[in-house]
Amino acid sequence: MAHANGRGTGRVVIGLGNPGPEYRDTRHNVGQRVLDALAGTCRASWRRDGPAVLGRGKWRGEPIWLIKPQAFMNESGPAVARALRRVEAGPADLILVYDDIDLPLGTVRVRMKGSAGGHNGVRSVIEALGTQEIKRVKVGIGRPDQKDDVPDHVLTQFERDELPVVDAAVAEAAEKVLALLGG
Repeated sequence: MAHANGRGTGRVVIGLGNPGPEYRDTRHNVGQRVLDALAGTCRASWRRDGPAVLGRGKWRGEPIWLIKPQAFMNESGPAVARALRRVEAGPADLILVYDDIDLPLGTVRVRMKGSAGGHNGVRSVIEALGTQEIKRVKVGIGRPDQKDDVPDHVLTQFERDELPVVDAAVAEAAEKVLALLGG
């Protein structure tokens, strides 16, 4: 997205999740795990900036923003909108990274636009930005056997035997983000 002065705004990758150390390693925060992997590749260091944690790095010589909104998943939209304004970017600059309960554990999918697909965090982002034209990288976290278990499932940590699959998915998702960035 170009501003009136003709300058491009750069690229922004936002990882959805819940704030606080108690949620850091949960299934719902796998999008933020992907951002941690990207921070190493893009040489970005994290700093708190109001309602978000920001990392500014470079990929292929171009600036990139990595952002972890510090809002609860279901209220991600306003925090994402604020973060985009903060770095002078718009929805066209955004790659959203998040967990997907409808994908098998470890599966990674890229979508260039679309509905929220039942993900309340994505629904909040779509409502706040006023568009479904959002690039996204989704990481499968698997679905529990019982529908009633979904809220607990997304807030649990991965099992020890799942971690190799999760680590591989995080690495794959980071590669897919870099490919979207033109890498």
